[in-house]
Amino acid sequence: MAGILSVFDDGSCTVFSTTINRHALKITDAKVIVCNPGRNFVTLKIYTDQGIYGLGDATLNGMEMAVVSCLENHFIPALIGKDPRNTEDIWHYFYRGSYWKRGSVTMAAVSAIDMALWDIKGKMLQTPLYNLIGGKSRDRVLVYAHAGGADLNEAVEKTGEAIEKGFSAVRIQCGIPGISHTYGVSGDRKSYEPAQKGLPVEQYWDTPSYLNFVPRLFEKVRQVYGDAIHLLHDVHHRCTPVEAARLANELDPYHLFWIEDPVTGELQEGLRLIRKHAVTPIAIGEVFNTVYDYTTLVTEQLIDYVRMPVSHGGGITHLLKVAAFAGIYHIHTGFHGATDLSPVSLAASLHVDMALNNFGIQEYMPHPEVVNEVFDTNYRFDKGYLHIDDTPGIGVDISEEHAAKYPFSTASLPVNRKTDGTLFYW
Repeated sequence: MAGILSVFDDGSCTVFSTTINRHALKITDAKVIVCNPGRNFVTLKIYTDQGIYGLGDATLNGMEMAVVSCLENHFIPALIGKDPRNTEDIWHYFYRGSYWKRGSVTMAAVSAIDMALWDIKGKMLQTPLYNLIGGKSRDRVLVYAHAGGADLNEAVEKTGEAIEKGFSAVRIQCGIPGISHTYGVSGDRKSYEPAQKGLPVEQYWDTPSYLNFVPRLFEKVRQVYGDAIHLLHDVHHRCTPVEAARLANELDPYHLFWIEDPVTGELQEGLRLIRKHAVTPIAIGEVFNTVYDYTTLVTEQLIDYVRMPVSHGGGITHLLKVAAFAGIYHIHTGFHGATDLSPVSLAASLHVDMALNNFGIQEYMPHPEVVNEVFDTNYRFDKGYLHIDDTPGIGVDISEEHAAKYPFSTASLPVNRKTDGTLFYW
């Protein structure tokens, strides 16, 4: 092929020359880059014989090195020599071809491979990823901020700060009286990061106190900021179905955009009880990793948003199928996008967000500035939305030189117990 003709908005044309031989494209090598610019990230870099490489995010918070081992010892050796354009076949090779399929570690590795291959495709064709998966369905991506306060007054204050920054959607978490640690709330007024160095820290939880407090929180926020702001809340798997039904029912008057993970996702039938008692929308699935985790939830319309992230849910190839399945049942997307995923994952999510008709909202936690020393990004925030440019592929690159300055450091997510010592969901 002699070149690729690109026509720009001003009518000018440029031919990008390329020496790619479309009949002889193979994966020649792959490496895993582990770094800790403030927190651990695992990045897969796949090389081809035509000089094009692609990046995928393989980060699994608290279990990073398990994914590294899976990639280096099992998947990468089997990847060498394959044609990177065959994303569908390669996805099934590592999913259907693995007898011990599914699971967070395996699917994080599969996701990273798939992401990197789509990145290669986009670079090879000199077009951004969203053009390969349907083109633009919108011009910008609605995102929500995180506001966490140690008490009610601080939570209200943090919500106002997010609104002042231009966010029109805010997830609110708040310290609960009588509970020393609450999910989503930083103890030092800095950005919330639950993974801490070393072995897991044990925290304590009391569901009755939580259920009594949360409706008061959202009543106050609505009194202060009115009805124009989208409000979200993460229950973080900590209620039984009847407890979640009570919570959702009591939150109905405050018209939340969603409550996230009101119950743990293993027993999908548990969502039926919530639906019988409340109309507050439900989002679930940041810990899911295949479409099979969603079958009952989707077909019975027990949820309103799927949360499974591109870096844990099988990559671009599989997430598109999950979104298409959900869309048939009037369910939208709201992909996980916390700082425990790298900029590669966020950019890939934005491409999917741009293309999907049933996109709903995207979680957005800005990475600390130090992360930008390692990753060169292609997206920007403006007035409650993220915009992504037309860089070919996913559009994010990594500096291995800068990554080497921040070596891996063991960090673990907390373990939760009830106040009587019973082990519970974190």
